[in-house]
Amino acid sequence: MKKLALITLGLLCVLSCTETKKSKNPKTQGAMAHSVGKINELSVIVDNELWKGNVGDTIRKYFGAEVPGLPQEEPLFSMRQMPKEAFLGMARKNRTFLWIQKDEKSRVSILKNKFATPQTGAIISAASDDEIIALIHENHETIISKYKQTEIKEKQARIKKSLERIPQLKENLDITLSIPTAYRVAIEEDKFFWIRKDIQQGSMNLMVYELPLGIVSKDSNTVASIVKMRDSIGAVKIPTSEVGHFITEEAYAPYLYETQLDGRFTFETKGTWEVKNRFMAGPFVNYVIEDKPKNRLLVLEGFVFAPSVPKRDNIFELEAIIKTIKFN
Repeated sequence: MKKLALITLGLLCVLSCTETKKSKNPKTQGAMAHSVGKINELSVIVDNELWKGNVGDTIRKYFGAEVPGLPQEEPLFSMRQMPKEAFLGMARKNRTFLWIQKDEKSRVSILKNKFATPQTGAIISAASDDEIIALIHENHETIISKYKQTEIKEKQARIKKSLERIPQLKENLDITLSIPTAYRVAIEEDKFFWIRKDIQQGSMNLMVYELPLGIVSKDSNTVASIVKMRDSIGAVKIPTSEVGHFITEEAYAPYLYETQLDGRFTFETKGTWEVKNRFMAGPFVNYVIEDKPKNRLLVLEGFVFAPSVPKRDNIFELEAIIKTIKFN
């Protein structure tokens, strides 16, 4: 009997330990909580003293850097700093976070869905301020890229909750785009679409059109050929008064990047448009996609007109829409 009692007691202890371990596993407690936060809002977990010193200056230098192509200075991320003691509860559900801490071991870790989903976090640890600053300098581009991927996906998920049907895009250009219901077709021609959304201070706009392959050069003249292309299209297709045309702002060269959209080589250009003599201007993002199967270039451009107000999140929305493109 004593032997049987000991065996029974042992089994109960094993079961009890197993349940305790299970209860700590979030997979057994149902789905992980959905992350929260505004688009392009970054939580920075760092001690107040570090935030006030050189470490904080370095964080602001890279993660609060000016967004390229905007007419006014706006940061990449709206940052909210907090000490580690405050990073609890709802704060841990923020979609992106940067955690800076002192530790004898130097390391940089990227965390996916640690406390919520979708979520991307970065932890940077080192023994001294100088080592932390060096790690931020070496890794900020990778970390920012991961954050932007997460934010684009979140924005696209929000967009897809209520979509406008524009079957003409598939019929005329053989593509699909996820476009919110707030947008409407302003101009529709055989191979050209101007789609816009009215906002309180102005408008958000999409142009989609087709051009022959080879119009944009792949050499030192790429930026100039893209500017010439978009200015010639804008002058004809975007109605303005007779005193000026919709063109690329002449004082500053646009920023040029290479990327891929739906598996196709793409030039991404960011800059400022203007209507000369009308004191009208705003940001644009332009994508020239090489569609070799159809022997064409497909051009998608988003531009914003919203005088005297921030435009970072407007242009980000247009970028997220364009990146939903699918070729049929």
